[in-house]
Amino acid sequence: MREQRGGVRLLIRKPGGSMESLVLPFAWTRLEVGAILARVRNVYLLTLQGHGLQEAGEIADGKAVNSQRDWSAALVAFRRQKLEHGAAIKPTTWATSYEPVLTMALQLLESGQPPGSTVDLLDACLRDWAPGSRMRQIRAQSLAQFLRHCVEREHFPELWRPPADLRSCIGVSAAATAPGHRKGDALSDLEILALIDGLPSDAPGLRWADALRLLAELGLRPIELQHLAVRQEPGSGDWIWWCSYRKRSGGGMTAPRRIHPLPLTDWDGGRPQWNLLERWRAGLIELPPLGSVPGASDALATYLGRQDGWRSLRQRLEARGERAVPYSFRHGYSLRAHQLGIDPGSVALSMGHSLEVHLRSYPWASQTGTAAAFARALAGRTGSTAPGEVG
Repeated sequence: MREQRGGVRLLIRKPGGSMESLVLPFAWTRLEVGAILARVRNVYLLTLQGHGLQEAGEIADGKAVNSQRDWSAALVAFRRQKLEHGAAIKPTTWATSYEPVLTMALQLLESGQPPGSTVDLLDACLRDWAPGSRMRQIRAQSLAQFLRHCVEREHFPELWRPPADLRSCIGVSAAATAPGHRKGDALSDLEILALIDGLPSDAPGLRWADALRLLAELGLRPIELQHLAVRQEPGSGDWIWWCSYRKRSGGGMTAPRRIHPLPLTDWDGGRPQWNLLERWRAGLIELPPLGSVPGASDALATYLGRQDGWRSLRQRLEARGERAVPYSFRHGYSLRAHQLGIDPGSVALSMGHSLEVHLRSYPWASQTGTAAAFARALAGRTGSTAPGEVG
């Protein structure tokens, strides 16, 4: 490299001794050293893939990309890979989670002024969805998968590999950055029971009521409703709840697990007789439509958002500085388990996450339950909690 009128010229000696040069769009200053070296590396990789020096420079600068036929063919191959190989997805998942953002990306890449980097492409394809939203996260992950496929299977230039960390592209919602924000708070047993009792008594309402009962009594993630089953326990022959869902975590994949039910307690200390396991075995529980895999929580939130009881419950929680979300039924299970004296490791195992995650992210106590616990201790009381305090 050498300086030319304050800019940078890259010189390459070709076989036979002749020289070829490329002007790089950077100033000849110490501040640009990192960017210059990165560009030289990208140009070098492109020349290894058969591009001439000038063409490599234009591709690296975003002024030229592989032909329209290459991107279109790559998309066809990627769709086939997702639908027919590996952990194959359903056509409906492709239509909802992949096709919209990939169609937009293809239009941009085939335009006269394509994005010059993967980050620019991601930003252009995601700006129509709110920062931090679940839909924006799904779109970002889908587009990143396609770009990795292009680099690793279709031999596109390395410069099209997406960033390993997509958080800066997905962003964070304004609400999530507000002081005191939490991902959701636990619902008490009485709040859950009142909400379920207030649901419509039509067929959809009955299906959603059973879905909420399962979430509350088993401490499920909404997506786990689609992975729930009953099976006989080896040895005893007893019928137990079993969840086959596997969630990716920092330590790998969580394992399928047995789930231990925790019945709720009503206002007079009794426990509602929902008979969920027996009804499940008899085929008497029909779940509502939950959409594709990433959409179960969204489907639940959409349904609840139409219910007066849920809107009223959210307002009551907001008045005390808390948030009701679809995961609040799962949080209620965690709180109920600890108030019943179950050790954290056992609770974490039943809920399907590590002890570290449980201690960091799930509730152990409520304001009212804590006050009651201290009152019992000072009065020398031991034993069970009073009606309405569990959960």
